[in-house]
Amino acid sequence: MKNVSKFLSMLLAVVMVLGIACASAESVAYVRADDEDIYEEVLGDFEALMEAAEAAETIDERFILEAQAEAYLLDSAVMIPNTTQGGQYGLTRIAYRTSPYANWGNDYDRWGARVVTNEIISTEDYEELKEAWAKAVAGEAEYDAAKILTDKGYTLATNYRTFFPTAPVTLDWLNTSSQSDTEITVQTVDGLVQYDNLGVMQPKLATSFDVSEDGLTYTFHIRDDAKWFTSEGAEYAPVTARDFVAGFRHMLDAQAGLEWLVDGVVVGATDYYANGGAWEDVGYVAADDQTLVVTLEKPISYFPTMLTYSCFLPICEDWYLSHGGVFGVEEYAAASADTNTYTYGQNTDVASQVYCGPYLLQKLVADSEITAVKNPGYYDADKYVQNSITWIYDAGENPTQYYNDFVAGVYVSAGLSESNGTLALAKADGNFDKNVIVTDTTSTSYFGGLNVNRGTFALESGACASVKTEQEKIDTQTALLNKNFRKAMQHAFDKGTVNAVTRGEDLKYACLRNMYTHPEFVQLENATADQNGHEFPAGTMYGEMVQYYLDQLGAKVIVKDGVDGWYNAEAAQEYLAAAKEELGDTVTWPIKIDVVYYGANANITGQAQAYKQVIESTLGAENVVVNLIEATTSQDYYACGYRASNGEAGNFDMFYGSGWGPDYGDPNTYLNTFLGGGAGYMTKVIGLF
Repeated sequence: MKNVSKFLSMLLAVVMVLGIACASAESVAYVRADDEDIYEEVLGDFEALMEAAEAAETIDERFILEAQAEAYLLDSAVMIPNTTQGGQYGLTRIAYRTSPYANWGNDYDRWGARVVTNEIISTEDYEELKEAWAKAVAGEAEYDAAKILTDKGYTLATNYRTFFPTAPVTLDWLNTSSQSDTEITVQTVDGLVQYDNLGVMQPKLATSFDVSEDGLTYTFHIRDDAKWFTSEGAEYAPVTARDFVAGFRHMLDAQAGLEWLVDGVVVGATDYYANGGAWEDVGYVAADDQTLVVTLEKPISYFPTMLTYSCFLPICEDWYLSHGGVFGVEEYAAASADTNTYTYGQNTDVASQVYCGPYLLQKLVADSEITAVKNPGYYDADKYVQNSITWIYDAGENPTQYYNDFVAGVYVSAGLSESNGTLALAKADGNFDKNVIVTDTTSTSYFGGLNVNRGTFALESGACASVKTEQEKIDTQTALLNKNFRKAMQHAFDKGTVNAVTRGEDLKYACLRNMYTHPEFVQLENATADQNGHEFPAGTMYGEMVQYYLDQLGAKVIVKDGVDGWYNAEAAQEYLAAAKEELGDTVTWPIKIDVVYYGANANITGQAQAYKQVIESTLGAENVVVNLIEATTSQDYYACGYRASNGEAGNFDMFYGSGWGPDYGDPNTYLNTFLGGGAGYMTKVIGLF
């Protein structure tokens, strides 16, 4: 716990920065503080811990130091992990794990090889598929889901239909880090390698690669039969190593949230995009059309696992240049601002991109429909069983209609929710008893962020406006800079009750996550001691190490999945009492916390109402009041949080609608997102950078 006297002195300094130390109630005006100052206050030692982890001599030592950094992040209470994907009642026509399977990267969203049935798969048959998959992973048998299902009388579908709640903002897969964009584009482009459905890395656009003895140089051999195609299927050009170089440089030029992944990884990359370094000094070179050479700054054991993420995808260099594309950080910024001449990858025109993957994007109408069709010229077309992939717009406003459409065969799967009535529908028509499954949890972690440096109190249109006075804005900011107040808020968050709104009482804990990294993401290969001499045995899971360090900090958090590891009403009230003593008369109670919700979506609305109820009942409405701010359109809801461009643009005090899916096989794929200075992509969810 932070020294109280030191904390109060820091707090007063922040108050002075805000310019309110001596102002009267009538004249005060909220002023946003400096991001660097606030980051130092709330997460000051996090970067030092991460730097120590990066400097570790062995992988096991790095995992231990990363566990210390994660424990520090969690104990800061600026963010609270709440759920992962899955752990939900559902109905499906998708056979268990018939598309790429991995805990990281973009491959899981590649759906074209999925085995899909026209009939809803029964609970019994789905469990049989899971058992068959597990045997295949263990090397005991082959996994042929199509044969298992057709032998039971199922018929196979060849047109995959799902939904989208928000349209992609670009078709340029190297100019976005939003899953809502890449879920679409990943169907249309291949990477160097790709995981298969058993979780084994396989060749893709690279037929093989070699690693130098010192671990610094990777040489990829690019296949010679891959081509770029227009949206209509016309062959445009061969895929070459130059296209990977062009893609990597364009990614660094665009700086859309992918570039941080290669900081300290590829030689010269950071210096190029951040400091104006020469491109010729970047270790990403086409030795010839079929040979890509990548040079690392240091040996990185997990580097191959990074290759399935977007930042290593190619673009067609000739197409890019012919559609207004340029290279160079400053040159790109200038060129891309003129949409009359820069027409590459526009989300309004599927013909503004060319594709080298198994599918061609042929239709994209926001708020309506997106369609990708099988690419007949693709080099591996026979491995993709779906002739088309279609997304139909659905913002969750009519869940009954969605459920009925699923039953009628329109969609491949349907989640069942208590709050929107679909769980009751499935129980009434017999689908629950015959066909219900509990979906797998994943390595994606969703979390709530407390906005410690709010900069927006209404959207530019005036929508989703806060009702707080200037003084109330200041009081909220002052309170959120108090670590004990943040801990009170996070320990009052009864995640089980909030989650029950969608999952129901039976499954309200099933998808709860209590740490940022999946607790079983990695484990120690060898028995290893930390810097204080505490030894962890070989095989120790990452989550066990995080738990140890949280215990050392005196944190009252249980990190394992499937329990409400943060909710502790007694601890919340103790932290609140400590916060009130520390804050004294610098604030007026109750503190007002703005939460934006989408009113037309029953799930989101129900969760917001539940959040308000659990916070106010645990801490007392005389101490904390949750203001529920309604967004009347899905666009406004996403603009307030998920699609906020930076920390200053976040229009909330608490937002729990963001998540992070890991990009590669090391815990720093999660943790680096909270680095300071703008390097961490998810600091915007706590209002910074």
